Amino acid sequence: MSIYIPERLHEQIYNADRSRCAYCLTSEANSGIPLTFDHIRPLSKNGETTFENVCLACRSCNEFKASTTEAIDPLSGNTVPLFNSRTQNWQDHFEWSADGARIEGLTATGRATVIALQMNRAVIVAARTRWVSGGWHPPTD
Repeated sequence: MSIYIPERLHEQIYNADRSRCAYCLTSEANSGIPLTFDHIRPLSKNGETTFENVCLACRSCNEFKASTTEAIDPLSGNTVPLFNSRTQNWQDHFEWSADGARIEGLTATGRATVIALQMNRAVIVAARTRWVSGGWHPPTD
């Protein structure tokens, strides 16, 4: 389903998210694939099209997330909310593996989000490995 994002909101989201996925930090420039807009709280769950509820997402993160808002933390077995880039800091919930190719969850929310959005699929880990060797990844800001 395509939703209209007003130009001003479009620009605000792109600037805030630095033209990269708010979940896996994949840069639009690295992937060459346009980013999508993700409703953090989906429209189907009464989410609104506002800055506080919309972020950029790569197509993979967006598709795996779909209307999901919570998932199971593999360590504790508890159901927890997925990461919300508008209210939480990425660095508080995730870190890059030593080689920069894998995302590691630091918290229950981080671990559940990594699993639910399949953020370490083989194909993206292989791409990140190439980006690291080119000096384009991981992001440093």
